[in-house]
Amino acid sequence: MRKNKNKRQPAKRKAASQTQNSKRPCSDSPKRTENPQLTPFEIFFKEIEKFSKLHMKDRDRVQEILQSMQKAGSKTLQVISDFDMTLTRFEYNGKRCPTCHNILERSDAISSDCKKKLQELLDKYYPIEIDSTLSVEEKLPLMVEWWTKAHELLVNQKIKKDGLAEAVKDSEAKLRDGYQYFFDHLNEHSIPLLIFSAGIGDILEEVIRQTEVFHPNVKVISNYMDFDESGVLKAFKGELIHIYNKKEGALLNTGHFQELRTRTNVLLLGDSLGDLNMADGVQDMENILKIGFLNDKVSKKHARSYAH
Repeated sequence: MRKNKNKRQPAKRKAASQTQNSKRPCSDSPKRTENPQLTPFEIFFKEIEKFSKLHMKDRDRVQEILQSMQKAGSKTLQVISDFDMTLTRFEYNGKRCPTCHNILERSDAISSDCKKKLQELLDKYYPIEIDSTLSVEEKLPLMVEWWTKAHELLVNQKIKKDGLAEAVKDSEAKLRDGYQYFFDHLNEHSIPLLIFSAGIGDILEEVIRQTEVFHPNVKVISNYMDFDESGVLKAFKGELIHIYNKKEGALLNTGHFQELRTRTNVLLLGDSLGDLNMADGVQDMENILKIGFLNDKVSKKHARSYAH
């Protein structure tokens, strides 16, 4: 390494730099906002409005709700969310990501014949689920029919409990970008996260367990498998939870909401009309902000939403 013959030169440069800096603001100092009268909340709200894919039906109402929630503080907040295609990604690199049911259906635990039958059910009923021209009343019996048939096929496969973790590990399931901060931040501030899912609870829990975000503040209400003494699937527990009866699921789990009676502000996340009623069990609710993820048939549904 070549030595510097002029040892004083760096000091001179430094002194000159300090002299210049004393005459002008440091480049690292915070920049003033265009409007110094804006509050931190107003600055935050303007930032989220910059997202081109974010649409608000009533901007002023959204701002009012967020301000009210912020003023009340984190101790009054709870988050209620769907899982498949809400907390998880709908697609990645142009390829559809699996739901809880898909993870199991695409695993080695399912025979090729069963996979074919499950795919046939998907091809028949999924278009009905996302058809915006059909009412909930029209879809309801068909959704029950779909879930019931699918669960019957899975039970007949004699699935082993100890194979679920491997099925999740080998799958292409992905939580949405920013999930780590979302889950960790809620846990850090002791904000309850209730996940309502028409999927398979055992698979759902394994997904968030393997991504290391299954924190103590998380509670899951879903369809859980019932295994026999040897760890083989024999049935599904309790009443069937499907996309359009989460309201009933909420009311049946009022014990959970009773524990959170002081949590009167709700952030609700979902990707279907059936998710809108997930907070129906919340008592004395003051504010609810509903955020919907538009995943499939985006252009068609977007045009329809503005038509209404």
